Amino acid sequence: MSALTLREQKVRDSNREGIAEIQRLMLQMPEHHITMEPVHRFSEGLYARELTLPAGSTVVGRIHKHAHLNVLLKGHVTVTTPYGTEDIHGPCIFESQPDTKRAVYTHEETTWITFHPTQETDAEQIVEDVTLPDYSDNLALDSSEAKESS
Repeated sequence: MSALTLREQKVRDSNREGIAEIQRLMLQMPEHHITMEPVHRFSEGLYARELTLPAGSTVVGRIHKHAHLNVLLKGHVTVTTPYGTEDIHGPCIFESQPDTKRAVYTHEETTWITFHPTQETDAEQIVEDVTLPDYSDNLALDSSEAKESS
């Protein structure tokens, strides 16, 4: 496993800072907050979390500790992570890397499902087990450490 190049590290750090700034700005505008109720699905050793994101919304998620699969059932989003920015059109399936925190802009209503291996059946506990709220206090794993431990 090779370490991140200096350029990759700078891009990752810059994107992390940008995502954190988007989140700070969003928290200053409580009148624009949206509430999304996730749909929780469980199967043997697998948890699926489904969200429907309204068109024209910006959402910032938590940091995912582990690699996991995502399904965009429908929609069109622009997603920024520590690894870059891309447009994603549903339907599609893709993998997120460890240490991923996303800022998502929805161009149209989007249904997004994440899948996480777990024996846990309490959705709130699963969120605590598989994510971190932010990069503070060096809680998040360095990408190279995360990839080695997954």
